Amino acid sequence: MISKASEEYLKTMYILNKQNGNIRVTDIANKMNCSKPSVNKAIYNLKDEGMLNYESYGTIELTPEGENLAKKILEAYDIVYLFLKDVLNLGEDEAENEAERIKLAINDNTINKLAKYVHKVLELSNLDCNYDVNRERCRDCVKRTNIKK
Repeated sequence: MISKASEEYLKTMYILNKQNGNIRVTDIANKMNCSKPSVNKAIYNLKDEGMLNYESYGTIELTPEGENLAKKILEAYDIVYLFLKDVLNLGEDEAENEAERIKLAINDNTINKLAKYVHKVLELSNLDCNYDVNRERCRDCVKRTNIKK
């Protein structure tokens, strides 16, 4: 289990990789408004946790486990953002800023319940099943998807 701070670094690395096709210490530091030594410390912590591959002055690559966790972190952020923006009607900038802070403070159980609420209110899908943010889709949703094919 990685810290909330490490989650933010991992999320940033995932986003940078998707945007630029690579991940550089300088880009991470600029995006997160922190120092390069802080980024290097986070990189080595994430490497020790098996979330990425990195050799000094080499490329930073997310492992499959790191990429999956980054997707989960982003999904949880998106759920909080949607709640703030579309349910509470906050402006986009305010919703983004608040979602960043709130996501760091709540646990997976709360995210799961919030996801069910958001999806129900916005009529995105029916999550009265056993939805869990730790899985891409719950077992019931996968069954329904397989039946439709």
